Amino acid sequence: MIAITGATGQLGRLVIQNLLKSVPAGQIVAAVRSPEKAADLAALGLQVRQADYAQPATLEAAFQGVDKLLLISSSEVGQRAPQHAAVIAAAKNAGVKLLAYTSILRADSSPLGLAAEHKATETMLRDSGIPFVLLRNSWYTENYTGSVGAAVQYGAVMGSAKDGRIASAARADYAAAAAAVLTKEGQAGKVYELAGDTAYTLADLAAEIARQSGKPVVYKDMPEAEYKAALMQVGLPEGFAALLADSDVGASKGGLFDDGHQLSQLIGRPTTPLADVVKAALAA
Repeated sequence: MIAITGATGQLGRLVIQNLLKSVPAGQIVAAVRSPEKAADLAALGLQVRQADYAQPATLEAAFQGVDKLLLISSSEVGQRAPQHAAVIAAAKNAGVKLLAYTSILRADSSPLGLAAEHKATETMLRDSGIPFVLLRNSWYTENYTGSVGAAVQYGAVMGSAKDGRIASAARADYAAAAAAVLTKEGQAGKVYELAGDTAYTLADLAAEIARQSGKPVVYKDMPEAEYKAALMQVGLPEGFAALLADSDVGASKGGLFDDGHQLSQLIGRPTTPLADVVKAALAA
C-alpha cells in the first residue's frame, strides 16, 4: 500500500493522478489534514485517512499497513522540522518500508535559506533507520508564472536573481517523478537531484511573457531588501516575502541550476518547457 501525505495539495493530487495509472485506487492512502476536503478522492476508491503534521497522534494510525510513504514537505516554513520529525517517527512505528521525501535541490550545499529545514529532515531520515529515497526538487516553474498577470499589467518581472540560471520544472513533472519512485523497486538509498532540462534567467522569463502576451515586459533586478519590500507592498506576509527574496539571491549563486537531467530520465520524457507553463498561466 502507498500513502501520500498532503494528498489534497497541488503536488499531492498530481502524484495520485499518476499513481492511478498503474496502482489500484484501493491500494492508495490519501493522508490529509482535513478528510472532508478529500471527498473526491474517496469517491475514486482511495482510502482517505486523517494525518495532520501538527497532530502526531493522527499519524501512526494513518500509516498502518503502508509499505511506501511519500512525505510531501510541510507548507509551514519554520515548522517543517518538528512536523517532519513526527511523520518520520510515526512511519517507523507503523513499519513503513520505504519513505520518499520531497527535499530541495542539493539540500546539503544549497545557498537558499529554505534548504535548512530540508537538510535537517534528511538528517532525521538517515538517523531513523527507515529505508528512504530523496527527491531533491528544484523550483516549480509555477512559482514564477503564477505572477505573469502582474508582469503583463506592470510591464516587469521583479526579482533578485541577477543572471542566475534557473532549471525549474512544472509541478506535474515532479509529481510524475514521485509516482515513478513509488512504483519502482530498488529505490532505497537513492538521492535524485531533480531539475528541468533547460535553464533560463528571469530576463528570459520576462522575454517569454512578452513574446506570448504581445506586451512589453522586462526583468527588473532589485537588491534583496528592495525586492522583499516590494513583495510586502503587494500583500505578501513579511516571512514569505523574505523567503522569496532569499531564494532569488540563492538562484543568483547557482542554487537552482542543475544540468544532470535526472528528472527527465526518471519520468521517461522531457520536462515541461518554460513556454508551455507561461502559456497555461496566461490562459488561466
